[in-house]
Amino acid sequence: MALICCQIRRITLSKVLAISGYKPFELGIFKNDHPAVLFIKAALKKELIPMMEAGLEWVLISGQLGVELWAAEVVFELKSEFPDVKIAVITPFLDQEASWSETNSEWYKSILAQADFIDSVTKKGYEKPWQFRLKNQFFIEKSDALLLLYDQEKEGSPKYIYEMAVQYQNKHSYPIQLVTFYDLQVIVEEEELKRLDF
Repeated sequence: MALICCQIRRITLSKVLAISGYKPFELGIFKNDHPAVLFIKAALKKELIPMMEAGLEWVLISGQLGVELWAAEVVFELKSEFPDVKIAVITPFLDQEASWSETNSEWYKSILAQADFIDSVTKKGYEKPWQFRLKNQFFIEKSDALLLLYDQEKEGSPKYIYEMAVQYQNKHSYPIQLVTFYDLQVIVEEEELKRLDF
C-alpha cells in the first residue's frame, strides 16, 4: 500500500522531468488530428502547468512517437507563459526515425528543430533492445521525476520504464505521476462541459 501512495503523490519540486507513454498505435491513433490527441495533450498540460509554476527547468523526452512528441508540443505551447522551461530530446540511438513514415519523420524533425538540447544515449544506430533499457535507465537517473501516460490495465511499451522507475523508487526519492485512462476520461468530460458552456 505504501508503494501506491508514493506513486500517486503529486510531483511538485522537480527541476528535470522525464515524460513518456504509449506510442500512437498502442492507443489506436494513426493520425495526429485524431480527437483523442487533444485530450491527451490537455491531460499533459494539466500536469505540467503546476510543475512549471513550481520551477520546472527541463523536460526530458526520447523523441518516441506518440505521448513524448505530444508532450513536446504542449511544452512549446506553454513557453509563452513559461519561457525558461527547456526541452531535451535524448534518443536511445542515432537515426531512430530512419524507418518511420515521411509524415512521422517530418513531425519528429519539427520537434527537434525547436528543442533546446539533442543527443543520443548510444552513439550508434539501432542494434538491440538493450539500447531502450539503457535509455530508460538514463532517463530515470538524470531526472527528478517521471510523468507517464500509462494504465496498468493496458500493457504496452511504457510498462518497461514504469517497472524500472518503481524499482529505482525503492532506493531513491523518485515521484512517478501516472496519467491513466480514468484521468483521460475526466479530461474528456471536463472538455465536454466547457464545450456545452456550463
